[in-house]
Amino acid sequence: MLIIIPLVMIVVISAVDMLAPSEVHLGPLLVAAPAITASFAGPWTTVAVGAAAVLAQGIVAVVRTTLVDLNHSVQIVALALISLLVALFAHLREQHEKEMTQLRSVAEAAQAVLQRPIPARMGPLRIASVYLAAEAEAQIGGDLYAAVRTRWGSRFLIGDVRGKGLEAIGEASLVLGAFRTAAYRQVDLPLLVTHLEKAVFGDTDNPGDPADETTDADGNESFITAVVLDIPDTEPVIRLADCGHPPPLLLRAGEVTPLDVSLPAPPLGLTELAAGSGVQVESFAFEEGDIVLLYTDGVIEARDESGTFYPLTDRLASWPPGDPHTLLQRLCRDLLAHVGGRLGDDAAMVAIKRDTRATDCGFPQPIFPPP
Repeated sequence: MLIIIPLVMIVVISAVDMLAPSEVHLGPLLVAAPAITASFAGPWTTVAVGAAAVLAQGIVAVVRTTLVDLNHSVQIVALALISLLVALFAHLREQHEKEMTQLRSVAEAAQAVLQRPIPARMGPLRIASVYLAAEAEAQIGGDLYAAVRTRWGSRFLIGDVRGKGLEAIGEASLVLGAFRTAAYRQVDLPLLVTHLEKAVFGDTDNPGDPADETTDADGNESFITAVVLDIPDTEPVIRLADCGHPPPLLLRAGEVTPLDVSLPAPPLGLTELAAGSGVQVESFAFEEGDIVLLYTDGVIEARDESGTFYPLTDRLASWPPGDPHTLLQRLCRDLLAHVGGRLGDDAAMVAIKRDTRATDCGFPQPIFPPP
């Protein structure tokens, strides 16, 4: 339907030009028709509209003077050349769109492999998760989360790789693979964190040089903040190890409590460089109806136009209790509204509720349902 706009422009401009006084020339305005067409149509359609504009200019020349009149001849040649030029731009735009479509499909496939969706149900837990990319074209990044079901309960991981791009994605895939491999084998939570640390610390081209083991390609320090949780099926507790990551938030009866450990461990990739550091595991009550929210710093560091950080704790305390899916749906919409629709950094969130009475199919639901 948009093609009607440039065609109508050609007809209107040509008609007015033929009726205008002899000293008025509207022919140069015809160049707008192929230019507008190139913004939404392909090169061949642009060429066709350009040819129609050239034909219309020729008719105007015949009606007003003659086809070989110098003024009209120059206008016709210029219009033809500009039409071919904008057709070339339309071709380049079309090629770029094809490339972006391919990149999105690759990103979606990589996302499906790297960031597997967490089931909506694991034992007595109801779960919802969401990943918000800062860039629409980049469906994956350095934020990560995962969940593993064991014979005695469930284990969760959420983390944030320092940096962006392919290196951050590589680090995220490394940690996720190590967690999924070892989570159901390592009974002791500190051993699991140590396994993740060794996976990150040992991923280097020169393992003999500690200076190289903690820097990326740009010479910046490379590490991963993370929180690892154990939630037993039969005990109303959460066992938590924090490696330099923002503390989870516990929602209970309208109150929001940060699950701060007394001695957080350094981020993954730095633990072995910190002399005397150890992984401390602390337990927190996690009773029926409680919700714990895991998140990355892309949530709490999101700013509005005035530079104000997103008040996550205050927002959670002001909302009525609900299920994890409803909580994340409300949180995502409020977060995007706070930043004006576009995040400055990726954000990942996982909401977990202890609810032994609820039953569902176990498949994750979309936080933003498709239209």
